[in-house]
Amino acid sequence: MLPVVVVHGGAGHVPRTRAEQSLSGVCSAARGGYAVLRGGGSSMDAVVEAVRILENDPHFNAGCGSVLNVRGDVEMDAIVMDGRTLSSGAVSAVRNIANPVQLARLVMDKTSHACLTAGGAQQFARSLGVPEVPQESLITEYSRMRWKKNLAPDANPVECQMGKMGTVGAVAVDREGNVACATSTGGMLNKMEGRVGDTPCIGSGGYADNQSGAVSTTGVGEAIMKVTLARLILFHMEQGQSVEAASDLGLAHMKSRVGGLGGVVTVDPQGRWAARFNSLQMAWAAGQNGTLHYGLYAGEDFTQSMDPDQDPDQGHGPPPAGVRH
Repeated sequence: MLPVVVVHGGAGHVPRTRAEQSLSGVCSAARGGYAVLRGGGSSMDAVVEAVRILENDPHFNAGCGSVLNVRGDVEMDAIVMDGRTLSSGAVSAVRNIANPVQLARLVMDKTSHACLTAGGAQQFARSLGVPEVPQESLITEYSRMRWKKNLAPDANPVECQMGKMGTVGAVAVDREGNVACATSTGGMLNKMEGRVGDTPCIGSGGYADNQSGAVSTTGVGEAIMKVTLARLILFHMEQGQSVEAASDLGLAHMKSRVGGLGGVVTVDPQGRWAARFNSLQMAWAAGQNGTLHYGLYAGEDFTQSMDPDQDPDQGHGPPPAGVRH
């Protein structure tokens, strides 16, 4: 069953006008991550590559599609975790970085720390020669429109607090049975300056352990942190639950205990995987055994043959025709 990669593009409501692009984006990311695994790369290499592709896609709330804080600025969070060693790296409230997931990996690989934030993370990036990009290159017209709409006096406060819809993430298992996770986000729409959500927090935005599996989460960050959702799901797996049952139990607990909605992608070291959510939608895709799986609504599992020659950074048109199971 190995290797396998599973990605998500955020739980919540995907507008009809953006549904095809969201599905196409997660399919491209799954192809990119799977190509790394098929070529003998590690699970960590695969999840970073998959999330990098999604950060470069303006249809997601990460990298160049990030939502804006209350001041109209982009502040991003990201995390990576290696299930073999439990090593982790994260960044929070970073600006002017095109691919925060790559910076998070540098924190893991090049420092003795687990998380760097704001100015300290920027200084670390500069010390390693990570290029900075103009903030305007990370802001889309769609993000600016949503920001202005939610500044209006009559804005719906519930919609303003719907969290990090469009957050991206990936989990993977490589040929050696090592698991890894990565998650990246622009955070909550119109958030306070300096707000940090669940994404860079170990056990909330993601967790990976070769003894149980790996999880990447998406949804309302404050709710996810209250129940440490990623680690909770792996706890259920350690008690003998399947990837599907453990994911559902974690999401159900979050909803019943704190009223939170969201979604997850989960794998175990044997290559069993799940993409589960209790929100209206979650764009997801998985690559395994030369087959691409993908869906948007609950119960969907479209499939098609994986084309190893396809460019993972191709344009994002409608997802190719598949078979629905």
